[in-house]
Amino acid sequence: MNFETIKKSISSFEQIPALVYLVKWLLICILIGSLVGSISAFFLLSLNWATNFRESHLWIIALLPVGGFIIGLSYYLYGDSVVKGNNLLLEEFHSPKKIIPFRMVPLVLFGTILTHLFGGSAGREGTAVQMGGAIADRFTKLLKLSNRDRQIVLIVGISAGFAAVFGTPLAGGIFALEVLILGRIRLDAIVPSFIGAVFANYFCEIWGVSHTHYSISTVAEMNPINLLWALLAGIIFGLTANFFSKSTHFWANLFNSKIKYPPLRPVIGGVILAIAIYALGTTKYIGLGIPTIVESFNNNLNSYDFLLKIVFTSFTLGAGFKGGEVTPLFYIGAALGNVLIWFIPLPMGLLAGMGFVAVFAGATNTPIACTVMGIELFGIESGVFIAIACSAAYLFSGHSGVYSSQIIGSPKLPFFTKEKGLSLSQIKNSRAKNKGL
Repeated sequence: MNFETIKKSISSFEQIPALVYLVKWLLICILIGSLVGSISAFFLLSLNWATNFRESHLWIIALLPVGGFIIGLSYYLYGDSVVKGNNLLLEEFHSPKKIIPFRMVPLVLFGTILTHLFGGSAGREGTAVQMGGAIADRFTKLLKLSNRDRQIVLIVGISAGFAAVFGTPLAGGIFALEVLILGRIRLDAIVPSFIGAVFANYFCEIWGVSHTHYSISTVAEMNPINLLWALLAGIIFGLTANFFSKSTHFWANLFNSKIKYPPLRPVIGGVILAIAIYALGTTKYIGLGIPTIVESFNNNLNSYDFLLKIVFTSFTLGAGFKGGEVTPLFYIGAALGNVLIWFIPLPMGLLAGMGFVAVFAGATNTPIACTVMGIELFGIESGVFIAIACSAAYLFSGHSGVYSSQIIGSPKLPFFTKEKGLSLSQIKNSRAKNKGL
């Protein structure tokens, strides 16, 4: 038997190249996971310090305009190429142009810390995902990867950042596959995505970082009536997600159109936010808002808590402060679910848990990742209710979302087939032109 015969025999087995593929991506994912997990740990510990310092020294909120100027000026001078944030990752995935500049990491990291330190309302997912994507993309040039492998590397970076910051490796792995194209999942990258998420979460926990634990104490009986109530709740969560997305884009467009000098936008926004915070006399609606999220599972909240969180978060991000949207979306959904107990006869904790992930599902168009996240956080007992709420929220949030560069791979309804292949921003602009006509 000559060499060519042996080569042909080996190539006839798919498992051999699959093994080579697995070993290759295992090594790459361990490297990415260790780096992203470690820097995410530093980020989370820094956020805890910033939050504790702010709550112990409330006078610092008066300096919110100063923090806004530092953030705005740093991006104006050094961050023009990375100012798009998460949308830049999506754009590079769909239309590769150049390696994501590493400056994205320190800019978004310290920009988010300053936002929380001085009293802005923002999250942490966007920061972790951007850091993950920028770090992972370093390996594109280092290993001279092809365009297809570069796409997988970006997916690994996204999954690693998401998993590490929330402690949900399964949801992180699916989120990176689902968020890139609305209505489609990139299963060709499923193995690297999960491996990267698991290792990033592992390395984050090695540094002693602990994640908040949530629990649903009582789950309703699974019968047709209760499932219909869950469906109704999901519709409300989806409409709320749509409102949040449009609010964020509204404030961003307003600041961009009215204030031409970018560093001045967060300064003016910071003045307004600081005045509003002192006028309300509470810090309940700034920062991550985790204490309120935890409280929503067991205690009655104010009926307007979720609305004020929408206003504070959309305004903070629209003004140019840095951070993610996801943790505020958790807050909004959990607080809204807490209020729905007034007319939806389901347990408070279950409604809060459903809202926690369903508003997120509607705003990011990732219902499967959010369903898995709900199961990871709350247990399988509430899985069916969470799945119904997330899927309904996804449908009723419409073709909108916090990531304007998301591409429509499969429209949510058959009536919108013309929108296939367009980004959410293109759809928004097209509809605006039609209304103008």
